Amino acid sequence: MAATRRRFDPEFRAGAVRIVRETGQSIAQVARDLGINSGTLANWVQQDRTARGEAAAGQLSEDERAESDASTSSASWWADMA
Repeated sequence: MAATRRRFDPEFRAGAVRIVRETGQSIAQVARDLGINSGTLANWVQQDRTARGEAAAGQLSEDERAESDASTSSASWWADMA
């Protein structure tokens, strides 16, 4: 028999994401405290970051990427001159 899928209202989702953002607790810890799956909360946090225009963890924002490309080009130019 299949388990019933739980539905969470937008206020609950926003509150859970706010806890992760504002307290600095891990997604896994907040999920345990709230009794939800950590993957579910991770999806909500990712959606919130995307909506806010924040880069995902480990990824560069557009400005950071442009700056990195510029510094790489400059470094390779200096290497060619040597």
